[in-house]
Amino acid sequence: MSVATWAFSHAEEMAAQYFRLDRETMKSYRYDVKTLAYLENHEVNEQAFAHLCKYQYKKGSEAGNKEGFYFYRICLQDNQIIDAVERANSFIKLNPLMLYIATHELIHVVRFETGESDFDASPEEKRREEEKVNAITKDVIQRSVSSDFNLILDCFSNRYKISDLFN
Repeated sequence: MSVATWAFSHAEEMAAQYFRLDRETMKSYRYDVKTLAYLENHEVNEQAFAHLCKYQYKKGSEAGNKEGFYFYRICLQDNQIIDAVERANSFIKLNPLMLYIATHELIHVVRFETGESDFDASPEEKRREEEKVNAITKDVIQRSVSSDFNLILDCFSNRYKISDLFN
């Protein structure tokens, strides 16, 4: 969790800078991050490093109550992440991979919150959204000078699924 905390903190800064958002706006986008040990069955996905779910919180139990909000849960599939790092021996390091995943997921959150994309889109639109987010993530990460990120970009480009969206 300490690596995830570090990664999401840095990813927030990078996503805010890319989208030209101030700190307050970025902080207003509600999301939480959970690892496999804390996920519900429907939040587990063996095909991705992370799974993004959207939930609605309604205050009170009254029918028709309009008070409430949406929030996102970034469901880290840490077993998949650790497996990728272990299989790559010393070529793929955990910190850069986690930063890539965090940046990717936060770009999704920003795009959904700003209306640039629709979480409830058709499967074809979701596929196109994933391609757009992959391209944006690559652009954001390439601004980093670390050679560790170049390997991440090469290994986990459009050929691999970084995340999946679930409502």
